[in-house]
Amino acid sequence: MNAPSFLSEAQARHVPVAVPSLERKRLRAYIALLVADVISILAGFAIGGLIYRGDLPDTQALMEAQLFLPLFLTIALYQRVYSIRSLTDAQHAALRICMAVVVAAALLNFLAFYAKFNTSFSRVTFTLGLVLSTLFMVAVRSVSARVLRRRWGPVARNILVLHDGGPALEMKWAAHLDASEYGIRPDPSDPHMRDHLARVLENQEEVIVSCPAERREKWALILKASGVHGEVISDTAQHLGALGIKHYEGQGCAGLIVSVGPLGLRARVAKRLFDLAAAGSALVILSPVLIIAAAAIKLSDGGRVMFVQRRLGRGNRLFTVLKFRTMRESGGDREGAVSTSREDARVTRIGAFLRKTSIDELPQLINVLRGEMSIVGPRPHALGSQAGDKLFWEVDGRYWHRHALKPGMTGLAQVRGLRGNTEQEDDLSARLRSDLEYISEWSLIHDLAIMIRTLTVLSHDRAY
Repeated sequence: MNAPSFLSEAQARHVPVAVPSLERKRLRAYIALLVADVISILAGFAIGGLIYRGDLPDTQALMEAQLFLPLFLTIALYQRVYSIRSLTDAQHAALRICMAVVVAAALLNFLAFYAKFNTSFSRVTFTLGLVLSTLFMVAVRSVSARVLRRRWGPVARNILVLHDGGPALEMKWAAHLDASEYGIRPDPSDPHMRDHLARVLENQEEVIVSCPAERREKWALILKASGVHGEVISDTAQHLGALGIKHYEGQGCAGLIVSVGPLGLRARVAKRLFDLAAAGSALVILSPVLIIAAAAIKLSDGGRVMFVQRRLGRGNRLFTVLKFRTMRESGGDREGAVSTSREDARVTRIGAFLRKTSIDELPQLINVLRGEMSIVGPRPHALGSQAGDKLFWEVDGRYWHRHALKPGMTGLAQVRGLRGNTEQEDDLSARLRSDLEYISEWSLIHDLAIMIRTLTVLSHDRAY
């Protein structure tokens, strides 16, 4: 077995300051523009009613606005009115808004005709409301696009060009880093180097690596597990599994797209809201259980209540996972090199009960609230975990790809019964297939189903 290497202390400290997350800023901008659109529509119809009927507010005009508003917002989402390009391209945003207004107006009239309440509509008020609302929304986009282009650049994304001895590439709106200066090397078998790289890539949405041909395949493997849009500058797609090609005009090179983030912004927001709601509710409901478990551990031998261990998280970044201590103080395994067996002498009496009921895992709800874990996802593994006599990542090179999403308290592999020791390499392979299946087919409904199945499995296990 090859022991993982460690970064020097100097390299570990040599991490650039993380760039601010443009993704979070974009989300706030989308919300602000959505609110502005609501105000624009209400104002447009109110002014239309004032112009035609002389009333402010005009009840007829406001009723039309209230009927039009939900249809417009729904269609606007599908028309990508709230998208990255629409933030900085006023012309594109204006076109999308006009298309959404036309479709929403046509749909409203169609529904009103069949519901037989279109006779109560004032055609002049409705038309004035549509025109004024559209003008207001386009005007807002014209101003906001200019402001955001000045602040964020025309792409409104965090892009990093990582130079590792390959062809020169200049991108005005990207950050540039020298890999050798920051002690970065493409070593797929070193979890500590992957953690170091994850810290360098924090908040980056697109990473472009320029390197010699002999290192391109290694960089492709690393980028596939990074959870970001990844490109490798190359003149060949051999062995890299390229998903597409992006040409950089006038620079004599092209980028092979070798990875994309598994979830878009909306999906990540939905998953995060689900995690916060589930974890927050569970902590409140289960707080008596947590308090009793902590007290029992403390009273049993006077030792520490919590067991903490470094594990691999999203983007292969290391984090500290929290669990109730179930072993004697002297028997803790910080690197997880020795799997716990059914009759493990290191496990205390109270620890055996906590493990059987999975109560020992409940402190990970705090990891979920901190954003380090998710309720559902691939289970996080310790660095020293082995299948047979090999480290997990030595069994299958795709192992790193499971870290494209946050690790979970439960997952698809667990509800399929793929739990316990990994005494053989096949034990890990079966779990890995389930983890990669979960990532490729993720949906919020899928998460909810796995959570319900987990509760069913736990209740069944307790019964026996």
